[in-house]
Amino acid sequence: MRICVTAAGNTLDAPIDPRFGRAPYFVIVNSETMAFEAVPNVAAGAMSGAGVQAAQTIAGKGVNVLITGNVGPNAFQALSSAGIRIVVGAHGTVREVIEKYKRGELRETGAPTVGGHFGRGRGMGRGRRRRP
Repeated sequence: MRICVTAAGNTLDAPIDPRFGRAPYFVIVNSETMAFEAVPNVAAGAMSGAGVQAAQTIAGKGVNVLITGNVGPNAFQALSSAGIRIVVGAHGTVREVIEKYKRGELRETGAPTVGGHFGRGRGMGRGRRRRP
């Protein structure tokens, strides 16, 4: 199985980067042999659409599973459409999360995860309080 982990560096000992579309590297690991390929994320600097572009990159590499911190809704849809299973909320090094996944300690998600809080910081509330 080919597992992609978003990483801050290009080795198995690199820490996880929690941002899927903006992660500097995708470390793609053969889960049986632990052989890996580090792929620079060319979409990381994109003005918009980084997540979808990143999804296309890893889909083109034959990835079966993505392990990361967060995935936005557009990237989630692109990954799901490509048949890539998604694990979010991961932390540690690439090697650590691969081992956790192989032991069944990480679970796949069925929904995108953005920011981890309600509202997503778009300013729609404009700081106003409602009064009765």
